[in-house]
Amino acid sequence: MNAVYNLLNKIVALIIQPLIYLIMAVALAYFIWGAAQFILNADDAEARKKGKQHLLWGLVGFFIMVGVISILSVVTATFNVPFPPPRI
Repeated sequence: MNAVYNLLNKIVALIIQPLIYLIMAVALAYFIWGAAQFILNADDAEARKKGKQHLLWGLVGFFIMVGVISILSVVTATFNVPFPPPRI
């Protein structure tokens, strides 16, 4: 069973966690880009609408990633794998 725990720990540490951080960074950049479009194009209704969409989808990305982190925490707790795993 130790081999399974070590494998899960390495998968979470080396693949899933960096992927979560990357997607969170992309969602943040998308949100900031939307806010900049919304503010800088205050006189153009179409550009403001596009900025609102970027803001909305950036927030949706954040909520999805929080859900992923929550699900990952439950799954790793079920198998007694520490989350976040220790650095390898």
